[in-house]
Amino acid sequence: MAVTIEDLYRSYGVLADAKDNLSQHKDAYQVILDGVKGGAKEKRLAAQFIPKFFNSFPELADAAINAQLDLCEDDDVSIRRHAIKELPRFATGENIVRVADILTQLLQTDDNAEFNQVNAALISIFKIDAKGTLGGLFSQILQGEDIVRERAIKFLSTKLKTLTEEVMTKEVEEYVFTETKKVLEDVTGEEFVLLMRVVSGLRVLQTVNGRQQLVELVVEQAFLEQALNPADPDTVDRLLQCTRQALPLFSKNVHSTRFVTYFCEHVLPNLSTLASPVAELDIQLEVLKLLAEMSPFCGDMDKLEPNLNMLFTKLLEFMPLPPEEVENGENSASEEPKLQFSYVECLLFGFHQLGKKLPDFLLDKVDAERLKDFKIRLQYFARGLQVYIRQLRVALQGKTGDALKTDENKIKVVALKITNNINVLIKDLFHNPPSFKSTVTLSWKPVQKAEAVAPKRPSGEEMGPGASTKKQISPLPRRDARQIYNPPSEQRGGFRGGRGRGFGTRGNRSRGRIY
Repeated sequence: MAVTIEDLYRSYGVLADAKDNLSQHKDAYQVILDGVKGGAKEKRLAAQFIPKFFNSFPELADAAINAQLDLCEDDDVSIRRHAIKELPRFATGENIVRVADILTQLLQTDDNAEFNQVNAALISIFKIDAKGTLGGLFSQILQGEDIVRERAIKFLSTKLKTLTEEVMTKEVEEYVFTETKKVLEDVTGEEFVLLMRVVSGLRVLQTVNGRQQLVELVVEQAFLEQALNPADPDTVDRLLQCTRQALPLFSKNVHSTRFVTYFCEHVLPNLSTLASPVAELDIQLEVLKLLAEMSPFCGDMDKLEPNLNMLFTKLLEFMPLPPEEVENGENSASEEPKLQFSYVECLLFGFHQLGKKLPDFLLDKVDAERLKDFKIRLQYFARGLQVYIRQLRVALQGKTGDALKTDENKIKVVALKITNNINVLIKDLFHNPPSFKSTVTLSWKPVQKAEAVAPKRPSGEEMGPGASTKKQISPLPRRDARQIYNPPSEQRGGFRGGRGRGFGTRGNRSRGRIY
């Protein structure tokens, strides 16, 4: 016989009046559990009554949780919401992990109100037992369906940083780091970015040793012990993603040596044949920018001379020889050689940074004929550079405010920064002996001092589908949403898309019942 509304209220009254003798009224509680088999009104009442007396009947704990879970999967969304709202009341003792596991599975809902309720319930049980809640979340990340895994990772990447130090204790943060390392053994590109955001925001890792551990984590993902397959866009994308995640971690105490070495030995020799993972991305310029940004943090390098030589070789490739003159004094070539300023800025900067470690490289390690060729290219490039700098200054003269915000003038502003940087670095190389003392800020990096003409750096941060957060300064900042400007005389660069390709092959899981 089906349980009625009257049966539920009668059983509730018995239990409410029993006070200290609740355990003697097991039958009354069983009637309430059976309410989940009734109609919509009975189910809504059962969703409220079951958790109210849950702690008084430990022998019926499994049956009670299963009954509430049935309501969480009901076809009626209002019943599901009632049941989900009450789920945190079951999160006691050994049940915390199971409740967290259930709530994590419920993240797969497509109903926005229900989804927000699940998020709120997860946050509330975090405050009861953070480590137990994480146990349920990571269990589903490692073993659950793909949609559940995706949303659980996104939950961690957005919600953990909102929790207080009282909740996220040192022990809890260390547990997050340990479990995240397990997940990183098989991830997609997007998952990798989100998980790095999780661990890089942990307070326990905001030390030199912590940052070094994070770099080691990225190194494992980057496969730096393997040769690069330049024709495989997934392999190239993996390297780009990993380098972007490692870049903000580097400092004078946390070195970029392994990445810089890999770029010099495996990437630069294949620069012209790199397969771009994103159609609109200028892959060569992207790689050179990453190398330039890493180079100031390079420590002692085992193969410094050959790596410097590779940088020098690439620099020569992007610095053309002047066209030959015919008898009448005119150029034999129909067009002036193209001056690729953005590429040269990156290569010169990287050569300048590594050159500090071997300042006699040009005088003692480069043969006379090659050095002569370099000086000819350098002088020709410098002359063209001066002409372009003058043109840019004339074009921007007197322009302020909104006039500098047009797309055309933004490009000219950045082009002027690029050419000024190259000019400073070239002057150092004209010294005898060459000097490596000048300091410049790369054209796409934010300036430290106010300038008369200062371009604004676009901001933005990807969180995956349908979510975003503000950029953080100390925890891993995102660098894959900034726009790249190039002088109009060059090919226009792309932008860092942060598009995640597969870091590993994860099998699809069939959707099933929540357990």
